[in-house]
This record gives sequence, structure tokens and C-alpha cells, in this order.
Amino acid sequence: MHDPDPTAATPPTTTTLRAHYKRVVLPIWRGPGFNAVLRLAFEAVAEDGRTPLPPQRYRAMACARQLFVFSQAGDIGHADTLFASLRTYFQDTKNGGWFYSVDANGAPHERHKDLYTHAFVIFACAEYAKRAGAAAAEEALAVLEETSVLIERRMEISGGGGGLFSSAMTEDFSTVLGPPLQNPLMHLTEAWLAARETTADPIFDRRLEKLAAAFAQAFVHHETGCIAELTIGSANNWLEPGHQFEWLFLAKASGHPAFDAAGLNRALVRGFDFAQQFGVDPVTGGVAASLNEQGGVIDSTQRIWAQTEYLRALATHADESVRAQLPAQIARFAGRFIRPQGWIESQSAEGVVVRPELPSTTPYHLATAYAALP
Repeated sequence: MHDPDPTAATPPTTTTLRAHYKRVVLPIWRGPGFNAVLRLAFEAVAEDGRTPLPPQRYRAMACARQLFVFSQAGDIGHADTLFASLRTYFQDTKNGGWFYSVDANGAPHERHKDLYTHAFVIFACAEYAKRAGAAAAEEALAVLEETSVLIERRMEISGGGGGLFSSAMTEDFSTVLGPPLQNPLMHLTEAWLAARETTADPIFDRRLEKLAAAFAQAFVHHETGCIAELTIGSANNWLEPGHQFEWLFLAKASGHPAFDAAGLNRALVRGFDFAQQFGVDPVTGGVAASLNEQGGVIDSTQRIWAQTEYLRALATHADESVRAQLPAQIARFAGRFIRPQGWIESQSAEGVVVRPELPSTTPYHLATAYAALP
């Protein structure tokens, strides 16, 4: 069977995308994209989909995303390997938490503690625990809860009633390296939603309620309803259309009451409209990387992850007329970003490839988007 051709006369559909993912994307990371000696996925392969790029490091976040991908795909044998590697290479048994990266030989490299990384460990463990054998699932649930508690105890910022977390800290959690940032907090929200679904433990409801309330107060741009990347009032702040779409999906698809209680649901509908009006090319459907607070394009680069978030938002939007735009956008996405040997990671608004390699982190975006499509 041939790989789906995005340029074929028949418009690509969700089935087309899922078939490409199963036959092209997943085999890359079971095969040439996997370092069988270290038992870690390479950070990237070349655009041919076959040649690993020489590794400089391996990130814990990338390992966690691969763990999610293969757990969701039902390849538990490979997921078992990735879970073991995550713990072997990245877990800091002395200070707690997870190293950011190891070097090409598997030794701790960037040793700071990064909220984004910790969120993805929780997210991946939630998916893995649903599908793994009993002993491994129990271990994954323990990791999930230990990491959640560590974030609460070691990374929460002081003052303002709490609820927000530093984006990065030193190896021993003694010094803050970065302020609260939108993206790590969004992925912590995503992780705790996944943990709530897997465990049914109401402690995650309380965590989500506290986080959503603090987040809404600190990051919602009231003029547009958009979620800003830095706390409101920060100099040189910006908006990312892909993140507006991602937040809308998380709130809509989960239906969790924390979002409504915090006033986020109302804001996110407005933010979607703003991002679609100013951040989506009306001809190609390409989603721009960033906007200013007035809707001016700061960075017109189109990254594949933002396109996948647009698909998820369209698929789950409450307005039927918005959902009706999905088939045309799937076809535009497939024709512009999907290739027989893989995908295009990033390109200019004019279609010039900016980043030709295929990162190991991108299958997570494809998997979560395709799972949300009808």
C-alpha cells in the first residue's frame, strides 16, 4: 500500500492523516530514529526520514513525549523501554525531579529543573499507566504523583496567593531561574487533566482549580481574550495563535469546571476569534508563530505544531459553523505540511522550508491532534 499523497485529487481526510502517521511517522521512531544502544530516541532525523542527526544531547521532555506517543499507539513493549530510559537517565535521585538533558553518552548534561519537562513526565506517565502492565502502571502512577507533589512543594512562587510555578530552577531547587511562563503552565494543565482522567483522583481537580484561577488572573489579555506568553504587564509581551487554539481545545475537550470557574472559557472563545482573524493566512490556512497585542504579525513563520492545534480547536469548537471549516483545513494542512517521508516542521508564509529535519518531539503534536479529529 502506498503512502497517502497529499497532492492527490481526492482531498485528504482524517483517515488519510492517521494512515500516514501509522505507516510513516511511528516507524521512524521505532527504527532509524531510535538509538538502540542508549535506548533513547534521537533528537531528530534528517528530512529523508531515515538518517539520524548526530546527537548533542537527549532531553527528558523528548523522551517523555515519545513515551506518550508509543503508549497511545498501544506499542507497550517500546513504551516499557522508554519508561525505563526516562527513569534511568533523567531522574535525579539525589535532589528529586528530572534533569533537563543528558549528553550524547547518556550522562547528565543540563541539570537544571524545568517545569515544562516535569509537566511532560506527568502527562506521559498518565497515558502509559492506562495501558501498561499492572506493575509498570503502579510505578508510573507513583512517578506521576511524586512529580506533582514536587512541583507544588519546590516550584510554587511565593506571594499572590500561590497557584503559579517558576518555569525553571537550579538542580537542587534552591534558586529560581525563570518566572512563571504561559507554555509550561499550559502543559502542566494538560498533564493534570490527563492525570485526573487516568486516576479519577479528585486531588487533581483541586490542583487544576487553583492553577486555573491563578493563571487567568496573571495571563489573560482582557482586550482580546488571548493568553499572553508572559504575565500581563511584562515588557515585550506577545501572543501565539497556536497557544490560543491549544488552550481552547484543553478547556472545551475536557469540560473541566475549573476553566469556567476561572473565567477562562469566555476569554478563550474571544481569543480563538482574535487568533483566527489575525494569525491564520486566509489563503493557505497557515498559522503564524506570533502576534502583538493589537494583532500585528511579529513572526509569520508557520510551525507544524501550531497547525495541529488549529485542527484540534476547529474540531472541538462549540460553533457548528466553525467546525464546518475543518475538512478544508485538513486538506490545506496535509498539502502544506505532510510529506511521503515525514512532514515539514517549519516553513515561511511563502512556503520556504525553514527547518528541514524531523524532531522526535513532533509526533506528540500529530498524535494529539489526530485523536481529536472526527
